[in-house]
Order: sequence, then C-alpha cells, then structure tokens
Amino acid sequence: MGTTITLDLADDLPPATLRELADEVFTWMHEVDARFSTYKPDSEVCRFDRGEVLLSEASADLRYVLETCADLWGATDGFFDAYATGRLDPSGFVKGWAAQVASDRLVAAGAVNHCVNAGGDVRVRGLSPSGEPWRIGIRHPWDAMAACLVLTGTDLAVATSGVYERGRHVLDPRRGAPASGLRSVTVVGTDLGVADAYATAALAMGTPGLNWLNRLDDHTHAAITDNARQYHSVDLPLTDQG
Repeated sequence: MGTTITLDLADDLPPATLRELADEVFTWMHEVDARFSTYKPDSEVCRFDRGEVLLSEASADLRYVLETCADLWGATDGFFDAYATGRLDPSGFVKGWAAQVASDRLVAAGAVNHCVNAGGDVRVRGLSPSGEPWRIGIRHPWDAMAACLVLTGTDLAVATSGVYERGRHVLDPRRGAPASGLRSVTVVGTDLGVADAYATAALAMGTPGLNWLNRLDDHTHAAITDNARQYHSVDLPLTDQG
C-alpha cells in the first residue's frame, strides 16, 4: 500500500517466539497488500473494480472491507467514500484495519504489550519496553523532524490523515476536488480501521470537519488547519509535560 510497517514487541517472551510472532504480522500485512493494493493491477481489489471478480467470488476479507466501507460512508455523511476517485480505493480504511487485525492477533497469541505502526497509523497495547505507557508522536505538518503533539496510553488506536507527504490526495467527494482547509487530522479511538476512516473523512470535509469531530462518540482528535491553527479534544491523551 505504498507505506512502511514497523512492529515493536515488548513482552518478555523467548526470542524464537518473538520472531515467529513478527513473521506472522508481516506475512499478514503482505497478504493485505497483495489483495488490496491499488498499485498492483493483479490485486483482488483492482480485479474486482474492473469487474473481473464478482462479489459472490470475492474473498471474505474483501467482502468485509466493502461492507464496512459502505457503513462508514453512511456514518460520515458520505465523506468517507471508497469511490471518491472514480474507482474503488478502500485504502483509507484498509491500512488501519490491517494493523488492527495484526494487533488483535498478537493479543490473542499472548503478546499483550506491543506497538504496530502502519505508515503513521499506530495501534498500541499494554506497556512499552521501558515498562511505561507508550508515547506516540504526531508529526508536525510543516516539519518532518518534529512532533506537534505527543500522546500517551496503554490501549490506543491513533490514525492521522494529512497532506504533507502525498499532497492533497484526499478528495471532497461532494465537489470532486481535493479537500482543503485542514492540513492534518488525528483521530484516537480503540479501533484503528475506524479511526483511519474518520480521520480521512474529516480531512475531506475541510474546516467543517472540526465540528463533526467534536460530535464523535468514544473518540478524541487533534487537527491543524491550513493556516496553522491547532485544535484538539480537551480529553485527548496528551503526554504530561509537567
């Protein structure tokens, strides 16, 4: 999916077990890339988009992603639209969902302390290798070497959608034009796929997305506008600087 996946396993398990767990995570992420990459003409999502795969023939994962994207379209008043570009592209959900599945599988295998980072979409569980809660830096939208905020927690799904790496790649589906008004949106919840989609939807809305984010249940957020104004939920899990 054109991104980098990193994994930090913090449990005191035998090295062979940790290697096996890591291999399983990366195997899964490669499977997701092979199935859902819009860059690979032979991926299942591209073949489905061309009509070469019928819904009845689709894999269980593809059917799940299509159904969930349809639900998210409704939940976001149409601003999360997997067809916004004119072709099927569920990447705004798939990256976070894939990392969430990887994290859930690690928990089920007994690795309850870990961090899965899928290109800046981060799922943390338990404690870091230092024995402290995980610290998650949110990249500054104008300075790649700096963080504008640092979050702390033991069970967080943190998804960020922004224009600072790929330009204005998120479309406002109502105008059919690149979204504007917001430069970066971060959504924090407990399901990384949903948080990923919500961050994408808010970015597509532009500045009206700030009010929409304030109405979300069970999620917190941070956003930076094109004119460098920063907003965030009062209960965002920020690192205590004191």
